[in-house]
Amino acid sequence: MSDKTSIEWTDATWNPIVGCSVVSPGCTNCYAMRQAARIELMDLGRRAKRGDNLAVGGTSYAGLTQPSKSGPVWTGKVALASDETLTQPLRWKRGRRIFVNSMGDLFHESVPDEWIDRVFAAMALAPQHTFQVLTKRTKRMRSYLTESRSMMSWAIQAQALKRAQFSVFSVRDVGVWRRSGLPNVHLGVSAEDQPRADERIPELLATPGAVRFVSGEPLLGEINFESVLNPASGNHLDVLHRSTLHGPNYGERPRLDWIIVGGESGKGARPMHPDWARSIRDQCAAAGVPFFFKQWGEWAPGENVERGGTLDVAYNLYADDDWSFGRLSERESEQTHIDNEPTVYRVGKARACRRLDGVEHNAFPEPRR
Repeated sequence: MSDKTSIEWTDATWNPIVGCSVVSPGCTNCYAMRQAARIELMDLGRRAKRGDNLAVGGTSYAGLTQPSKSGPVWTGKVALASDETLTQPLRWKRGRRIFVNSMGDLFHESVPDEWIDRVFAAMALAPQHTFQVLTKRTKRMRSYLTESRSMMSWAIQAQALKRAQFSVFSVRDVGVWRRSGLPNVHLGVSAEDQPRADERIPELLATPGAVRFVSGEPLLGEINFESVLNPASGNHLDVLHRSTLHGPNYGERPRLDWIIVGGESGKGARPMHPDWARSIRDQCAAAGVPFFFKQWGEWAPGENVERGGTLDVAYNLYADDDWSFGRLSERESEQTHIDNEPTVYRVGKARACRRLDGVEHNAFPEPRR
């Protein structure tokens, strides 16, 4: 949990539940796996210095990761944080955008419903904040938020937190939330490529939510959002959307309220094709949907790393760190590719900057109250 964060699209992070497991290609270089391992190692060091029994105790990060040839990997274990952490947003009086569970997935299959109840109760009791929930488990999210038990469970948990009486949630509140979701909770899904977008976005749109968004980070392939930015288009995502959407939102044809795009950073980062980001930017502009370009990540096109018309000599030291995108030639063997984009260069996140064709994109969705 941190009241300050380097994540560009939020103000703070809050981790009432930690731990996760790998489910798709976007998880391969997850920063949270490395961070969780680092936190556990630091805790072990502190406890060893004090002479504590290392076989017992420790933080909630203990056992969340295990070593592998490519670095720390999630074990699938999850843990609930302390009540002090759970209620922290209630003690922050100034309103913030808060990224929920940056160190895990709130809707992970191993997380009990009762834990999620406690998190939603805390969010409902802190209307001064905007909570940004991001998941890859969209089926679980949809199921949880459309169950009749969930809303009243939040009320029971709110009472347990001793921060409000049961009556803090009126019958009218529960009815509104069943249809539209908590007004200060923005629901998002990660979609790194078209297959993951096809799988997850229809489930998101079928979930009651005040604001719905997609994080295309790390963006590993092109994504066509036209059907959910412009539902009248009628392409394949719209068919998926209509076949999935049921319950209180059926017929309302909700669409996305915000899209974030970013390239991958860190060790082993995969490059993002500049045209993938440009396409999503243009789709958002055409539909009037806020677009946030978070980062290039480790790799950036030449226009972002050139100095005085020539490539900085320092970058040329990395002879193996340039990447040429290609497409398979229909007339050639599988090993032959044809470049269809100028080379991108590995220069690191900080030096790659956040400009897309010379412009920073920092749009946010309108809050709902």
